Amino acid sequence: MAASDKINELREKRAVVEQGGGPDSVAKQHSSGKLTARERLQMLFDEKSFVEIDAYVETRATDFDMQKKKVLGDGVVTGYGTVDGRLVYASAQDFTVIGGSLGEMHAKKITKVMDMAVKMGAPYVSLNDSGGARIQEGVDALSGFGDIFFRNTLASGVIPQISAIMGPCAGGAVYSPAITDFIFMVDKTSYMCITGPEIIKAVTGEQVTTDELGGAGVHNSTSGVAHFRYASDEECIKGIKRLLSFLPDNNLSDAPIYATDDDLNRVCDELNELIPDEANKAYDMMEVIRQVVDNGDFMEVQKDFAGNIIVGFGRINGRSVGIVANQPNVSAGVLDVNSADKAARFVRFCDAFNIPLVTFTDVPGYLPGVGQEHSGVIRHGAKLLYAFSEATVPKINVIVRKAYGGAYIAMNSKHLGADLVFAWPTAEIAVMGPEGAANIIFRKDIANAQDPVEERQKKIQEYRDKFSNPYIAAARGYVDDVIEPSMTRIRLADALEMLASKRENRPSKKHGNIPL
Repeated sequence: MAASDKINELREKRAVVEQGGGPDSVAKQHSSGKLTARERLQMLFDEKSFVEIDAYVETRATDFDMQKKKVLGDGVVTGYGTVDGRLVYASAQDFTVIGGSLGEMHAKKITKVMDMAVKMGAPYVSLNDSGGARIQEGVDALSGFGDIFFRNTLASGVIPQISAIMGPCAGGAVYSPAITDFIFMVDKTSYMCITGPEIIKAVTGEQVTTDELGGAGVHNSTSGVAHFRYASDEECIKGIKRLLSFLPDNNLSDAPIYATDDDLNRVCDELNELIPDEANKAYDMMEVIRQVVDNGDFMEVQKDFAGNIIVGFGRINGRSVGIVANQPNVSAGVLDVNSADKAARFVRFCDAFNIPLVTFTDVPGYLPGVGQEHSGVIRHGAKLLYAFSEATVPKINVIVRKAYGGAYIAMNSKHLGADLVFAWPTAEIAVMGPEGAANIIFRKDIANAQDPVEERQKKIQEYRDKFSNPYIAAARGYVDDVIEPSMTRIRLADALEMLASKRENRPSKKHGNIPL
């Protein structure tokens, strides 16, 4: 065969590879509101930068007539390219080919590109759209899942790992995304579940739709499994690119620095008027965050889950920071099982990838109740204490208003290793709120008074006058400075610059035992 004929053969094979499952399958994919694997990758990567790997891989299985279903690429597209000029590796399951099901060679393609991402120290993005394990390949398919899970675990804390659920993701397939750092989901077209509605109905008698069981809404607001929710494939991929802009390539590098036109010395006058005069009146902590970060640009993580705490990424003077903040607008900003989990995991991610942490504290305590106690609020609350204590990145805390009891300690206090703790003049740092404290400290005085109600109010005010300010904590050195709210951005920028060279070591050990 002449060289020209061989080149033509190559071109023909490439054309077959690029058409996936064929025009009919592609049309069906589009009619269901989904892009194809290649269209998704084209949208993710910079123009003409994506380089495909293993395009000619196909299944080795022959049982159940699998040799008749061989398709080049085996239902997944893998490779690398640049996203905003930075190297990124990716895999995208192709639902038009055998339903994107995972078999032996399909998995080997994925693990190869994951290994490359770790070697090169670049983020890995997994676009999931699959019918699950390829049953015809039996234990070889299960082996493939295990190989992927193992690599997800080894890569954790080494390179950022992002999963996007852009179709079905069921059974064992859900555990790879669950190990990765962030999960994106698309409304109406994606779902995650261990067992489907049919099996649940057969086993438990419960009737539920796929979307009710494991749709984007459920996992973003109820289970907390997912971190981001978008209306379409296009918006989802834009979200992934935005998230990558805040993250470093790996655990040995820093996040990219962006030029900003937001004045480093900008005074935030609005913050001086933000805190209500009434101690129990709510306000929106997002206003504080937007005022402080560059151009008000804040990417909130898990915004629909555990709304009593806010976590997400912003920039101050062009540098990425991870922000953790109590939200007084939701359940008064208390800590509970879900909010502690949400914040602890985010803190550990930031620490793994050299992203400084900034906290805004306004917390009245842990949520009381039988349900919380029986759900293990002690164990879950301890995760947040552990995460902040373990973190060695620059840690700055701003106490905005309430900081009571164990929750005060858990929110990145000086006692857990915060490098700098600032407080607004409105800060209240105490073992508990004035009402509860007065009931305990002045119990006899109140009981013996002619007018117990009036006496109680006097004692509450007495306690509030003594502790509803930051100066006692400042006198002990637990607060480094009391600052005017309007100066918060300036002081944070200065502190982050000072802490940029921070180096802190922990005792040598294999790993700690976080209270999971």
